[in-house]
Amino acid sequence: MPQPLVILGSYLLAEEMFDLISDSSDFEVAAFIENSDRTRCNKELEGRPVLWIDDALHLTKTHLALCGISTTQRITYIQQAASLGFRFATFIHPTARISSRARLGEGTFISANVAISTRTTLGRHVFVNRGALIGHHTTIGDYCTIQPGANIAGAITIGPQTYIGMSATILERKTIGQGCLIAAGSVVVDDLPERVQAMGVPARIVKEGIDPH
Repeated sequence: MPQPLVILGSYLLAEEMFDLISDSSDFEVAAFIENSDRTRCNKELEGRPVLWIDDALHLTKTHLALCGISTTQRITYIQQAASLGFRFATFIHPTARISSRARLGEGTFISANVAISTRTTLGRHVFVNRGALIGHHTTIGDYCTIQPGANIAGAITIGPQTYIGMSATILERKTIGQGCLIAAGSVVVDDLPERVQAMGVPARIVKEGIDPH
């Protein structure tokens, strides 16, 4: 029997996650959970109810959760759900290739056609979108977002809550600080400190002291 699951969020990414989870026999999405706009609870989404988070407490004992928000600020919603008693699934799409020697933290979501190489570690609640490539011996911190087509080479360290834009590339043996934003299509050839926005080919720092994205 598939494990019953709820998705935190009820917007476009939550619908995409529902579709991807439907390709797996491991989980069955039972409901979407909303915490910002109660009016969204007035109608179903993908044939499932949208529940206000305080009305979903009865599901904490039987259902696991995944967060359907791509911004690294999802940490706030995840912490709220955890405080109510929700536990978190780790999802790997059937078309992904994950090394048996890689480690994935709870709440991590691996989308279609992702490849993760040997001796690589992903922290908790990492979101890896379609077709991203993650090389060997790489460490990715909690609450990071890796968008479609990103290519992260080997022996890289990425700090928590960093956002890697679509089709960005990070060359091998680089260290990326916590809370960074790497713009879509950028090529990172040097280490980056914490909380900077970098963009371009090669990527240059264009803003410092940024907030999570």
